[in-house]
Amino acid sequence: QVQLVESGGGSVQAGGSLRLSCVVSGYTDGSVCMGWFRQAPGKEREGVASTYTGTINKYYVSSVRGRFTISHDNAKNTVYLQMNSLKPEDSAMYYCAVFRRPFGCTLYESDFGYWGQGTQVTVSS
Repeated sequence: QVQLVESGGGSVQAGGSLRLSCVVSGYTDGSVCMGWFRQAPGKEREGVASTYTGTINKYYVSSVRGRFTISHDNAKNTVYLQMNSLKPEDSAMYYCAVFRRPFGCTLYESDFGYWGQGTQVTVSS
């Protein structure tokens, strides 16, 4: 059974930084695409960043490119999202997710089949 547990959310002022972590257990199919999504109240969930583990391939939504960095530690089975220069519009519940298939990598929600419970990020102005 695949389980994802996020941590690292919190409240920060605009311009601050946070690092989100997501520990993945139970996934045994080797390299895979892992991603971070976010959902603000009243809005649809959107893909923020994704990476195919074991490669340099990373994808970002334009609104976070240059401020957020996704990374993966294979030894710890953990995917991270380093968020710098945070803005109030980054406030949302952040979720990590694992791709449905062992190949490919996107930022489309429907391509991901395993999800964590989320961690809240609040950025004040």
